[in-house]
Amino acid sequence: MQFEIIAKCHTTRARVSRMKLAHGVTMLPTFMPVATQAAIKGLTPQQVEALGITLILNNTYHLNLRPGIDVLDQAGGAHQFQGWRRNLLTDSGGFQLVSLSKFTTITEEGALFQSPFTGEPTMLTPEESISIQHSIGADIIMQLDDVVSSLTIGPRVAEAMERSVRWLDRCIAHHEKSGKKSTQNLFAIVQGGLDPTLRDQCLDAMIQRQDGVAGYAIGGLSGGEEKGIFWRVIKQCADKLPEERPRYSMGIGFAEDLLVCVALGVDMADCVFPTRTARFGVALTHTGPINLKLSKYGNDMSPIDSSCPCPTCTDGTSRALLHHIVTHETAAAHAVTLHNLVFQAQVMGRARDTIVAGTFPDYLRSFFASYFGEAGYPEWCVNALRSVGVDLLEGISNVKLIPGSGAKWEYATS
Repeated sequence: MQFEIIAKCHTTRARVSRMKLAHGVTMLPTFMPVATQAAIKGLTPQQVEALGITLILNNTYHLNLRPGIDVLDQAGGAHQFQGWRRNLLTDSGGFQLVSLSKFTTITEEGALFQSPFTGEPTMLTPEESISIQHSIGADIIMQLDDVVSSLTIGPRVAEAMERSVRWLDRCIAHHEKSGKKSTQNLFAIVQGGLDPTLRDQCLDAMIQRQDGVAGYAIGGLSGGEEKGIFWRVIKQCADKLPEERPRYSMGIGFAEDLLVCVALGVDMADCVFPTRTARFGVALTHTGPINLKLSKYGNDMSPIDSSCPCPTCTDGTSRALLHHIVTHETAAAHAVTLHNLVFQAQVMGRARDTIVAGTFPDYLRSFFASYFGEAGYPEWCVNALRSVGVDLLEGISNVKLIPGSGAKWEYATS
């Protein structure tokens, strides 16, 4: 990996970087779409690449179960298997310790999974996780970590954090013996739940091991914790992580979350949100999400967003047509997925452009004004951005502050 910081925001902690990996250059900050089963649902690799996307994510746990390592080795890795020519990141399988916890037993050796498909037990050790990711051939690979729900409290959180550090040592040792360090880059994952003291302990331990890793991820969040706590954990980690390593916030997909994380110093994020929500008929726009299932779009002949450069909008596909076929015809899921991925890319691309231009705080103010408008700003976003010198309320009045997540959504039934 070659990692070069190109520009920094003069107000916030945001930065623009150039990350060169074995399959090309990815400019940061960026959003990574999730191709869980070696495919972005509904799109071909050629369609994804044509959108300008240069880095996607595969799921180690699922690819190990199906199609399996023998098939991936025969194909020459996941790039060849799925026909993806650009950069690829794999998670380690650690998140499944939470999402599939009823199938999992954690020991110091590793995680004993019961396959949800066959019931067959499988032991996933740190070494095995790295070996699987070697077979996948991802440009960025993640350590196996002991993940607990972000809402977990008590001694289990400290146990998981400390084990994650020990497992990182095993991942580093196995990766260094593999001879693949020049083409595959290992990231550590900072754990510690919502406890600032445990987070600091994990940060200290993992920063001591920075010679063995190419970058850092912030894990253990986006599990239902309060947003006011979420952003403080992100800030704590981003403030302390090494300047010369990329920083990856795992499981972040809402536009407001992305921009707050960028302002706090995060370079990379991933989430199933834009593709999953597309399949449920929700299109993301710069004035907020559009629920195309609502009857008010049934005779709306305008595209999702007339200024959007995605194939769906430039071809003139109407909201009315999408309302007619959404959740019924796969073509609608494809069309909205294309649009949503371009929206995510625009959000991050404009962040990069304005950081370079020295106008990132102005971009934040204009985005939030357009996206949330009279609905009110999420209070947590206002507080988070104030912590890095940007006041979203500067120069405006009568803006409501929405407690909780403050996420904007069209819940109406008509």
